[in-house]
Amino acid sequence: MFFIIAALIGFIIFAYAVTDKGSGRPVMDRAYSEYHLEDYSGWLKDRVTDDSYWGKISSCIRDSKVCPKMRRVINGAPETADMFFLRKLNPVQSGCCKPPADCGFVYENETLWNPGGGLVGSNPDCTRWSNDQEQLCYQCDSCKAGVLASLKKSWRKVSVINIVVLIILVIFYVIGCAAFRNNRRIDNDEPYGEARMTKSQPSRIQF
Repeated sequence: MFFIIAALIGFIIFAYAVTDKGSGRPVMDRAYSEYHLEDYSGWLKDRVTDDSYWGKISSCIRDSKVCPKMRRVINGAPETADMFFLRKLNPVQSGCCKPPADCGFVYENETLWNPGGGLVGSNPDCTRWSNDQEQLCYQCDSCKAGVLASLKKSWRKVSVINIVVLIILVIFYVIGCAAFRNNRRIDNDEPYGEARMTKSQPSRIQF
């Protein structure tokens, strides 16, 4: 139990250490936040952005159909831009399924955005965005940041559960240690009177 407690403490410290930075940035006239890779740092970011890992992660996002599931049809037509901008998107939906707001793209539907009349923003993700439904923004830094934000949220939830489990284990560990010490004290106590004399000077058995 001691080693389990030590392992839990180590995992909780590690989880908070690798998820201490980064959060969504609010966007004007939008209900959802957007995520930027430069807001994150450390071991978890290095793992997610590594090409070998990101290839598998982006493939899982694509296979999960998280972006197609965003689509809503109202009276046979896609929801309007104003309705979409009022939606609470999760980090992966915000980062991977649409271009960043500063790119200036014009909304057609949830996963179809066309360049506006002005210049495209300087954000490198603006040129990475594709209306190909198999590409979208899966190679964007915003998508990687969205995955990091989602992982941070999940790890923090797991850490809370682990803290509760840790408290319960510590309580049982303290009770167990107290009971063990109490049993040892009882076992080491010698009885008084005749029984004690008999124990210290046992009589010989006569045959």
